[in-house]
Amino acid sequence: MNAIHPIQQSASYTSTSDVQPARLHPVCVASGDGIGPEVMAAALKVLDAARAPLDITELPLGTRAWQQGITSGISPVSWKTLNRDRVLLKGPMSTPQGGGMKSLNVTLRKSLGLFANVRPVRAYTPYIPSHHPGMDVVIIRENEEDLYAGIEHRQTEDVVQCLKLVSRQGCERVIRYAFEYVRTRGRRRLTCMTKDNIMKLTDGLFHEVFDCIAEEYPDVESDHQIIDIGTARAATSPEEFDVIVTPNLYGDVLSDVMAEVSGSVGMAPSANIGSEAAVFEAIHGTAPDIAGKDIANPSGLILASAKMLAHLGEGETAELIHNAWLRTIEDGVHTADIRQTIAHSRCVGTDEFAGAVIGRLGETPRRLEPNHYPRSPILIPAVKPAQPVEKKLVGVDVFVQSRLTPDALAEQLRKAVGEMPPLTMITNRGVQVWPDGQAQTLCTDHWRCRFKGFANSQLTAGSIIDILLKLSSNGIEFVKTENLYDFDGQPGYSMGQGQ
Repeated sequence: MNAIHPIQQSASYTSTSDVQPARLHPVCVASGDGIGPEVMAAALKVLDAARAPLDITELPLGTRAWQQGITSGISPVSWKTLNRDRVLLKGPMSTPQGGGMKSLNVTLRKSLGLFANVRPVRAYTPYIPSHHPGMDVVIIRENEEDLYAGIEHRQTEDVVQCLKLVSRQGCERVIRYAFEYVRTRGRRRLTCMTKDNIMKLTDGLFHEVFDCIAEEYPDVESDHQIIDIGTARAATSPEEFDVIVTPNLYGDVLSDVMAEVSGSVGMAPSANIGSEAAVFEAIHGTAPDIAGKDIANPSGLILASAKMLAHLGEGETAELIHNAWLRTIEDGVHTADIRQTIAHSRCVGTDEFAGAVIGRLGETPRRLEPNHYPRSPILIPAVKPAQPVEKKLVGVDVFVQSRLTPDALAEQLRKAVGEMPPLTMITNRGVQVWPDGQAQTLCTDHWRCRFKGFANSQLTAGSIIDILLKLSSNGIEFVKTENLYDFDGQPGYSMGQGQ
């Protein structure tokens, strides 16, 4: 590791004050792969010239670690440094195919508890072509849960599953952060997007928490939209939206859609925010085909560094860099990936673009809206403790593997288990196929068999074990169970489709 203590100051920009900052912020830097070292060098030159009060330590992450046989992409020494400094400015990283190598991006998000991904997407017309010149949207995506927990199983020859995990605490953290972002960034409205008309428990929880927290922010306009029509509206009329908060998978798709619609996907920054740590990066990839040619666009990482400064409470310096970048775009200076429509535009390389931004430090855009940052960081709101609820075990779903017909399977199950607890439903791929089920639906070898309802006794864990033993002794292969609970008298499980 090379340590730079502190970042060297440049004479390119003359500050209004020669007073040295009260303290330097410790920050880790990882250049990344492909074009990463070039765009990182450009971003650091801009930070240097802007006199950003940073104490930088370089970390050998990604390929440099994998080449040493470290499958996570980050060594124990780097982990120790990152846990000490808690802020990382990261270039794009590739994940080697095969060999058990893990995605470093996912590892960092999960290990550091980076629960909120923040992606601002803005149009820069008339300087960069866009079908939506008024677009200025921020997508805040839950970053740790949902289907991206990555818990998958193959359960039968026909069927694999991916568990969608959503917690009340996870929802509350990202939603509270989103409301704080709207309030402190001078935004006007927060839109929640889910698919709770179908996933009534998981997405329903996200929507429920959103509505509860919205009552605590009467100064913030808020609304909810279903994710499919919401994404369509965002793609065709993005100027109608301001800030959007959404679960993990939807946010990943939506943020890329919005970046592409804006016409500037290669310039979008990204922030990953946690209670104790944060990672800042551009959203583009490693682009190995243009690596080393001095033609890559460093804009995403330059803007990400501005977001990092704002996170550290250095809003004035963040504003200085961001507005100089806007002025550069207005003056027609651009890299080869950007098609500018103004007559006096000039295509430059990576290093020269950074120099153009440095030359405009202290200037503000003339036509584009200047960017303003708060002078203090967003406080991460504390999650409120969960309220106690009455939890009662009322049944069990047993997933079994079988090639029988629904009626034949039901007869086999009832013969094995008996009438207590009663078999109340069988579904296949979520559709009720017994009793009185839809015979037309495609049936695989994976069945959900629901046992629910006791005459005079409460179901216990021992009762469930007894059911499984009876199934096994009768040659019925079960692959999974899910206990059915009522919470304060309300079912904590879904019905079958068609039930």
